[in-house]
Amino acid sequence: MPNNTELFETLHADYYPMVNQMCLGFMKGNKALAQDLSQETFINTWRALDKFKGASSYKTWIYRITVNTCLKYIRDNKLKNQASIDEYTQLPDDSTDTEQEHQALYHAIGQLGEVDRLIIMMVLDELEYGEIAEVVGISEGNLRVKIHRIKKSLKKILV
Repeated sequence: MPNNTELFETLHADYYPMVNQMCLGFMKGNKALAQDLSQETFINTWRALDKFKGASSYKTWIYRITVNTCLKYIRDNKLKNQASIDEYTQLPDDSTDTEQEHQALYHAIGQLGEVDRLIIMMVLDELEYGEIAEVVGISEGNLRVKIHRIKKSLKKILV
């Protein structure tokens, strides 16, 4: 078994893209804020590394840490509410069409509820339904219904 430093470096290398993608969804496409939260997620991961019991995969465990980190940030900053929604969704002038499409998607995802945002980000990350259901704490059947409804909601928002 590798020591904690080696394990952490491996987890960071393997899961940073997934964590950053998830944070982007929660932060409605704000890259700087997503990077900050990704870093915070791995700080939390390092602190909890000794507490990992192996009841789930590292991927599922890190997803849960990411979700908790993002939700804590959202809750803590709802009270402050210093920045407008436009600050989080403003596109730079030199954006490509693909970047604009991604921003539009993240903005639409940002309009969903917290749990729906979590679910759709894991679907976009191509996580298996069993893992998503475990992270969210619902059955796979219920998850499939939720995913269908989330996709319908996103279509309405994006039209």
